[in-house]
Amino acid sequence: MASIKDVAKRANVSTATVSRVLRNAGNVTEETRQRVLEAIEELNYQPNVLGRYLRRMETETVLVVVPDITNPFFSKVLRGIEAVALEHGYQVLLGDTQNDARLEEQYLNVLPQRQVDGMIFLTARIRKELMEEMARQFPIVLACEYLEGTDIPTVSIDNISSARKATEHLIRLGHRRIAHLSGPMNIILSRDRLRGYYQALAQHDIDADPALVQEGDFTYESGYNVTLKLLALEEPPTAIFAANDEMAIGAIKAVRHRGGRVPDDVAVVGFDDIQMASIFEPSLTTIAQPMFEIGQKAMELLLQLIEGGNVGRRQFVLPDRLVVRDSCGGSA
Repeated sequence: MASIKDVAKRANVSTATVSRVLRNAGNVTEETRQRVLEAIEELNYQPNVLGRYLRRMETETVLVVVPDITNPFFSKVLRGIEAVALEHGYQVLLGDTQNDARLEEQYLNVLPQRQVDGMIFLTARIRKELMEEMARQFPIVLACEYLEGTDIPTVSIDNISSARKATEHLIRLGHRRIAHLSGPMNIILSRDRLRGYYQALAQHDIDADPALVQEGDFTYESGYNVTLKLLALEEPPTAIFAANDEMAIGAIKAVRHRGGRVPDDVAVVGFDDIQMASIFEPSLTTIAQPMFEIGQKAMELLLQLIEGGNVGRRQFVLPDRLVVRDSCGGSA
């Protein structure tokens, strides 16, 4: 007997689209509807009555959980998610944890209540065991942040090699007093980027000075404040690698506040390549993440899980690139 997957394959659509045609739901063009109906007739597909009942329980809605909705990085990731979701007839709901792991757990409890069909987490700060237990029962994808040693499908870049690349760029420009503005150390991305920074120093025989590593919280204000501390050192840094663009922009503001010039007195490199990075003066050298593509891939994987498919490998690492602009000079 033909299955719904056979119909989807014959009509060159997703199983979710076939399901919507069977229910006579909206969000399907007439051309697509006819193609699906022809495939059903050709394959003599007989929908399972129980299956159709269960499909009526689908919400055709997914929930995306972000750690901080005010961070401009996530807007482009969300656009990628929504582009794929809308194409397949799904709506996207948004949950903002405000960097609170307790709120993350509360959002996770939405799944057993069948209020959404699946979830994408752009944050991963709750207990690994809890997330894994839920992922065994419901469709869950992680993007940007991840949990170490888990089988939950994850989409990200290689944050360690990216941070190493950014730091090495400053080393090639002749800098040896390079500071790092990290994110909060309870976040795996912050630890990865710090690790990449240390690796670059070690590979070029530069001693790591603990005073040059300052912890921020990914905000402009923290970048500004910790840079003022760095500039007050007896031997201040000649370059700063910030773990995100907002802190890098705050660092540039602090250098200017102290009468310095960027990049003449202090070179600055950021991370993410948010829109402001190219608009700000001086324009910011940074690591560009494929934000839109991360969102697209995460939603594609979630749809596969929702439709009962196997995503194959569990780690999807997308390419990043160093974008050289005016804040540090030199070529990549």
